[in-house]
Amino acid sequence: MTHEIIEDLNWRRTTKKYDPTRKVSEEDLNTLLEAIRLTPSSINSQPWRFVVIDSQAARQRMADTFSEKFVFNKPHVFDASHFVLFAYNPRYTREDYAQVVDKQIEDGRLKPEDRERGFRSFFFAEMNTDENGDTSCWTKAQLYIALGSALHTLARMRIDATPIEGIDAQRVNEEFAKQLDGYRCDVALAIGYHHPDDPNAAQPKSRRRLGSILVRI
Repeated sequence: MTHEIIEDLNWRRTTKKYDPTRKVSEEDLNTLLEAIRLTPSSINSQPWRFVVIDSQAARQRMADTFSEKFVFNKPHVFDASHFVLFAYNPRYTREDYAQVVDKQIEDGRLKPEDRERGFRSFFFAEMNTDENGDTSCWTKAQLYIALGSALHTLARMRIDATPIEGIDAQRVNEEFAKQLDGYRCDVALAIGYHHPDDPNAAQPKSRRRLGSILVRI
């Protein structure tokens, strides 16, 4: 008997065409956002920000960023139920980690008098900071954990999705600079329900055999 997790993952496809008449419910959207919030990250750094594009005005702004590159992804902006920008902190500092430590105190995970002890793990962030203060290689890796968590959550809820690296990152970061507030977006996620004419919906799942990627010793 196939485990339900495997059934979920076998169900998932990258949607190529969305049904613009179908919307993800607010309840399901909130479940997705909470799942993203609960994503694990190195030293619990949580170096991310997510911008949900829903209004027509925001969709038009996003669509305008596709004027020169990756135009084939532009229809998702209007046809998908929601479009989410996934962004990472390219210059993660001790001040950023302080927010994590203080939330641990608020949640009862750390005693107020032990606040300084909460910074002991920050050395790992320092190990991943270059001479210019750039932490992108490390923080971007954490962001993709959140993207994977989102895709699995959506598969469990039978909501279609399209992870999209095909965006004009420079234009997106300029257009949504206020919302991103110093975070950098290189990948987005469209969510919704596939159109009956979606060419990818009925395609068989294709992955390399386990034996070709796994070594057990």
